[in-house]
Amino acid sequence: MLIKEVQARAIRDSRGEKTIEVSVNNAPSASAPSGKSTGRYETKPYCAQGLKENIRFLNGWKKWLEITCFDDLERVEHVIKEKTKLTDVKEFGANALYAFESAILKALAQEQRKELWGIVNSHANRFPRPVGNAIGGGLHTKGKVKPTFQEFLLVPHEKTFSANVKVMQTIYKEIGKQLKTNKINDEGAWAVPINDEEALALLAQFSETIDIGIDCAASSFYTKKLYDYRTIERTEPAHRAHILQLIKAYGVLYVEDPCHEEDFEGFSAIRKGDREAMVVGDDLTATHFERAQQAIQKHAISAMIIKPNQNGSLLEVKKIIELCKQHKIQTVMSHRSGETMDDALADYAFGFQCDFIKCGIATPWRECKLKRMMHIEKSL
Repeated sequence: MLIKEVQARAIRDSRGEKTIEVSVNNAPSASAPSGKSTGRYETKPYCAQGLKENIRFLNGWKKWLEITCFDDLERVEHVIKEKTKLTDVKEFGANALYAFESAILKALAQEQRKELWGIVNSHANRFPRPVGNAIGGGLHTKGKVKPTFQEFLLVPHEKTFSANVKVMQTIYKEIGKQLKTNKINDEGAWAVPINDEEALALLAQFSETIDIGIDCAASSFYTKKLYDYRTIERTEPAHRAHILQLIKAYGVLYVEDPCHEEDFEGFSAIRKGDREAMVVGDDLTATHFERAQQAIQKHAISAMIIKPNQNGSLLEVKKIIELCKQHKIQTVMSHRSGETMDDALADYAFGFQCDFIKCGIATPWRECKLKRMMHIEKSL
């Protein structure tokens, strides 16, 4: 396939904020989401001159490159560096680079009459487990009274992806009834004025059907060496002990960002303190190879969030996932709080053979990813 035509424009994400959409050779377009809870180490979304410059550059693309497979994205990145004089292609901007590379793969899939996931890995056959945000807190939820932790997650364990989705949606609706609310946050999770333990107790009712997860997003409430729980401030040792107590009391399987993004030692302590729980890095690792290496070397994580637009380069995303598999670190392909209707995340989760996909439960921007994965499952 020759890259003959590139079209880029600004669109609005699920929060109404501007992001980028790209189409190559008039094939289905690709777009990038945006995060509100962002890690210090993730790539900036756009180049130094901003979104408009990324759009101008892509609309002026005149290099007819031949692309025959996924790894040919290396040629695209070389051209970008050459034309922009950047030493690191990620300086082009994670959202712009990811949307462009994803659009190229969509165009290639269309030309070769393949599914997008088949361009990544034509031998893929194992489906990830869905992880869905049922109750929201932290930066994703408005209001003065809310859970300190950012997400309270359902992790079903049925035999098929479609059965897992049904379980998630049923429990999500039941929780809404019990909470007597119709208010949702940025990710479609129920937004209610309860504390962390009340939220965990609600999820624990369904522990025979699902595993329980939390995304603490600990960096968002860590300041001056203290964790601010609003009603109490905890030192780093007290915070770690608190997290371990919650894991034990509520049988929590999945624990994302339990400590702040610089605290490899804290992550390691949580992991040593409970060998059964998955300790998941997100802000800690920021979908960057060097950060992933550090976390693995320091035994800080047993699983890692993969957000393609935290990095930008799908080539590096592939390299990170291969590193994780090599060291038996589970991978979680993840959405962002500001999402688009692009469902490619499902194809990447399946194509890269990730262990989990975290893309929410409700709202059209989340449901389209679940529907896409169920379509792949049905087709196979």
